[in-house]
Amino acid sequence: MWHLDETYSTQAGPVAAGSAGQGPALVLAHGWPWSSFAWHKIIPSLARTHEVYWYDMPGYGQSSKSPEQSTALDIQGLVFADLLSLWNLDRPKVFAHDFGGAIALRAHLLHGVDYEQLILMNVGAMRPWGSDFFDHVRRHIDAFTGLPAHIHRAVVYAYIAGALVNDIPQDDLDGLAAPWLTDDGRISFYRQFAQADEAYTAEIEADFGYLRCPTEILWGVDDPWIPLQRGRALAQRIQPKRFIELPGLGHLPQIEGPNIVLDALNDMTAAPAHCTPRQALDRPRPSSKCRAMLEPSKELPCCATPLF
Repeated sequence: MWHLDETYSTQAGPVAAGSAGQGPALVLAHGWPWSSFAWHKIIPSLARTHEVYWYDMPGYGQSSKSPEQSTALDIQGLVFADLLSLWNLDRPKVFAHDFGGAIALRAHLLHGVDYEQLILMNVGAMRPWGSDFFDHVRRHIDAFTGLPAHIHRAVVYAYIAGALVNDIPQDDLDGLAAPWLTDDGRISFYRQFAQADEAYTAEIEADFGYLRCPTEILWGVDDPWIPLQRGRALAQRIQPKRFIELPGLGHLPQIEGPNIVLDALNDMTAAPAHCTPRQALDRPRPSSKCRAMLEPSKELPCCATPLF
């Protein structure tokens, strides 16, 4: 069911996208170094109850990968906001993974985009992020962009494997790697390292207690990239309605254990909704001066409507 048969013009170049299903709008936001292909195992189930939208971020997948392109998190947040407008979506549900979480949070906190519900899974949204390898590549971009094709291929496959704690089918590995193995994909792959900047998550961290929507978190417990304690630290800031741990799964739960992810999503919305939104949901984003004096409400928001 996964496909990319739509193209949208954005400030970061053409973006490839797709959609399927009927029902409430649900937008999927992938992260690094993935593409919308990362959702292909769960899209059919999601589309039974929702109108599901997905896209490849600029610089990723089948979207534009031009040499002069900026694909840092600041631009990605703006593009996400633009796409929701182009899709005519008002307060959709959003399911975000990895840097897709930072992108959805930036669109919400900085660009005024509202969601009915925000679900974050193994997201990179708080400092510090990156690895020793990440930092090494960033310092030696020219050397890596000049790698022979067969060595670059080995780097991409090894990098992807480093996110997993379970074996996955070769077709899935190939689908995840394929966008980075073309000439423009190879350059874009290393450009993501060069343009990565923790300033774009630092900019929003202070506002995590002031989200205007019900928020929930899923976390692959054995994530080798973003450990469980980082997810718990994020939950302390956000105060989500639920924080569900996914034992035995790594950084890519939707590929490693798609049925576990779908079961967890069902569990998250199994209880009836008794919605009494906390005051924080209705108040404007405070100024930096006021934020230092305000303590986020401890009352947890509930879902207005179930996700599944």
